[in-house]
Amino acid sequence: MQKQILIGKSLSQLKELVAELKMPSFTAKQIVEWLYEKRATDFEMMTNISKSNRQKLSETCDMGLYAPMHQVVSADGTEKYLFKLHDGYTIETVYIPDRERATLCVSSQVGCKMNCLFCMTGKQGFQRNLTTSEIINQILSVPHSEQLTNIVFMGMGEPTDNLDAVLDSIEILTSSWGMAWSPKRITLSTVGIRKGVKRFLDESKCHLAVSLHAPDGRRARYMPAEKAFPISEMIPMLREYDFSHQRRLSFEYIMLQGVNDSKEDAIKLAELLKGLDCRVNLIRYHAIPGISFKSSADATIEEFRDQLNTLGVTATIRASRGEDVSAACGMLASQKK
Repeated sequence: MQKQILIGKSLSQLKELVAELKMPSFTAKQIVEWLYEKRATDFEMMTNISKSNRQKLSETCDMGLYAPMHQVVSADGTEKYLFKLHDGYTIETVYIPDRERATLCVSSQVGCKMNCLFCMTGKQGFQRNLTTSEIINQILSVPHSEQLTNIVFMGMGEPTDNLDAVLDSIEILTSSWGMAWSPKRITLSTVGIRKGVKRFLDESKCHLAVSLHAPDGRRARYMPAEKAFPISEMIPMLREYDFSHQRRLSFEYIMLQGVNDSKEDAIKLAELLKGLDCRVNLIRYHAIPGISFKSSADATIEEFRDQLNTLGVTATIRASRGEDVSAACGMLASQKK
């Protein structure tokens, strides 16, 4: 009989489990506290659960925790981890320390279906969705786990293409019975699958980041998802939501030399986002082996930012992190071992 994985289960799911195992109903609350608040790594740590029930849990369940198999550290302190999954696939998780912030960039899929031309994960193709357990394990099992201040779903995969597991993970992160994080500490990045984005906005209070990268029809050349989910149709939907208070809306814009970095591009981008309460994050492109794109020059990026701000769109330049190890894990991720 295959053991059940505990990490990734909600309080309601644990209530069902302890009922099946004929344990007292309050045991579910004890287990969930040990999993997400006290960060237990084995059943013997759960000292307020009877010895017989701890034994029963160890015979029928697995904690589901496993450490990364590989780690590389950038000169700027960014750390990249490679996790090996039960079926041999691997995924990448990135830790980004920045003064008082410590952000973890987590994956939601093995590979990705979106096939964005400037993305290494897109070149690897799609293998499968991650389970809620595999998502939460990234958060609980990395070094510095207890120092994390922010989570971003910006790793491998399109989060809205695996939304059930992502929303279940967010429930664990934000519920009072779970890790009790504020939704303001969590951001989801998406290419803009309308149905998934709408559901995410309706069912969570977390921040949203939309990968834009081109202000017009050229977006489809570099992001095939644009053909099925045009950004021009996404913007009107976003205007229906209030981003003026606790929740933030941002647009990610990778600056590609000679591709999307002209004065005309800035004007078109400002026109597209006119009146929308949002921020544009301009991102320097990290070179990837086998991909010909180059990052725009720093001076060009600064001019682009200044022009957007002049046109009434708040724009900032995201600090470049971990470029010296940008492909170290990614070249391995999603390969069978």
